[in-house]
Amino acid sequence: MNQKNFEYLKDQVKYSGFGESLENDLKANLQKQAPEFTLQHQATFGKDQVNSELHFKRSTQSDLYFLNSYEAELKKENQKEALKQTFYVNKQGGNITLKEAYNLMDGRAVNKDLTNKEGQVYNAWLQMDFKQTENNGNFKVKQFHQKYGFELEKALEKHPIKELGVEFDKRRLVESIQKGNRQAVTFEKDGVEKKHFIQAAPQFKSITVYDENMKRVSNRQQKSETQQQTAGQDQSVKKDDQKQAASQQNEASENSPSKGKKASHSKGMSVS
Repeated sequence: MNQKNFEYLKDQVKYSGFGESLENDLKANLQKQAPEFTLQHQATFGKDQVNSELHFKRSTQSDLYFLNSYEAELKKENQKEALKQTFYVNKQGGNITLKEAYNLMDGRAVNKDLTNKEGQVYNAWLQMDFKQTENNGNFKVKQFHQKYGFELEKALEKHPIKELGVEFDKRRLVESIQKGNRQAVTFEKDGVEKKHFIQAAPQFKSITVYDENMKRVSNRQQKSETQQQTAGQDQSVKKDDQKQAASQQNEASENSPSKGKKASHSKGMSVS
């Protein structure tokens, strides 16, 4: 057995999201020197279960083995049929981790740095198209490149998300959504906080919002809430402007050397 090859594969399996539980089986199969072998893995995400089969193959030119692909099968709690998809591994990177695979199979979008045939790195949002399949049986994966125009941070800023106010929390939120997670956030409106869940919707250049009961909030409802929030902010700013202007006018009048001079005041900017 090639020890360096084992260490490399062990780390690759671990950082692909399969943990360390396959380490002993991996070593045992490498010692057998078979041309190829598979390893089984099982994981749960909430009430969903993902069974994976990892495919390893030995090079025809050396004793090195490579993880070429893994097949994931998603079983959801209230669905009879399981969903299957094969994810391929390449040396250039940009590989889909187990959690990202689950998120894609559950209908969410994942942001990845990918490499094209010319070796150039590019960034894109990936999302499975469950209405179309490839020749190998895989569902097609749609890509939304940077030129498509979806900007996650700008889409987030259209909503009263409390976590955006702290840079550390904002960065963690962005990174979580980029991995395809449906992330819990706090909507803050008129001093009242509500728990919501959000996920990226790159195809529509927006984010999808769910309430605390995981019921999707319609676009019309989102727009209404955003308008109410903006109107509330404008009204609050107007009141502050009026108070500030009155205060400045009174102060100027009291300190004016002549009653005939008009006091000047500045008008604050409206925030929207």
